[in-house]
Amino acid sequence: MIANVYLGRSTELKPVDLPESNPARQYFYKKATDRDAAQVKAVWSRITFTGQGKPPKELADAAAVKKAVASDPKAIGYILKADVDSSVKVILSLE
Repeated sequence: MIANVYLGRSTELKPVDLPESNPARQYFYKKATDRDAAQVKAVWSRITFTGQGKPPKELADAAAVKKAVASDPKAIGYILKADVDSSVKVILSLE
C-alpha cells in the first residue's frame, strides 16, 4: 500500500516527502518501493508529464512532516523512528 501511494498508483492518501538531501528519503524509497530516489523521481516525472498526478509535497524536515500529517487525516509521511512523537501514528516501520 505504501509503495502504491509513493509511486502514484493510489490517490487515497496525500504523501509528503523529506528533502532529496535527507538520507532518510533514500532509505525509505529503497525499503518501501524497492527503488532508489532517482527511479521514483523518474516515475513522478512521467505521471506529472501526462497530467495524471502531482508528486509528493516536499517538506523541509521531520518536524514539518509531522505537522502536515498531524493536521491532515489524508496525509502520510515518513520520518526516522527517533523523530516520532505522540502527534503522529506509526502505521509501518521499515527497519
